[in-house]
Amino acid sequence: MTAASTPKGERRRQALVEAAAQLLAEGGFDAIRHRAVAERAGLPLASTTYYFDSLDALITAAVMHRGEIEFSRGWAQLEQAPANAGFDTLVELVLDQLLGDEPESGDAEAVLLRYERLVATGRRPYLKPVMRSDAVKLRELLCAIFAKCGMPVEAERIEQVIALVDGAVLNAIIEIHADPRARARQMLRAALQK
Repeated sequence: MTAASTPKGERRRQALVEAAAQLLAEGGFDAIRHRAVAERAGLPLASTTYYFDSLDALITAAVMHRGEIEFSRGWAQLEQAPANAGFDTLVELVLDQLLGDEPESGDAEAVLLRYERLVATGRRPYLKPVMRSDAVKLRELLCAIFAKCGMPVEAERIEQVIALVDGAVLNAIIEIHADPRARARQMLRAALQK
């Protein structure tokens, strides 16, 4: 039995993953450094290289953990929504999944960080399997949201919704619009009411 497979080792490894996931959400990929992760986790610096073969492996674990948190939160929100919840609930649930539902997620800086993280993922080939898996999970969740809100849709419509929200957010960021979520909400409402 290795130290990493003991209960104490698993707790330490999990603390490092959680710390890296927090840093990722707060500052993107550049925030994840061995020293920063160890300090955030309250562990010795050497623990990052003991429990992870490389910084890429630690980043991968952080991205996976962040995805698990976001999908768990999304499914919990959906479960709490009433059946045939209606149009307004549909719009907010979709925006929560695409832009984040944390209290600060309406903040332009939080949305910018989220999109920077998504774009930067494309420059990290080692993350492609995780991102492919997360993309499938996201589309399943969005389909379930539409169905529960009384507006079942096909996969092609989900792709259009994602592209619409992404485009609205990016345009709002470029224009230094004060509230990218409000811009995305406006565009999504207009598109879905047609």
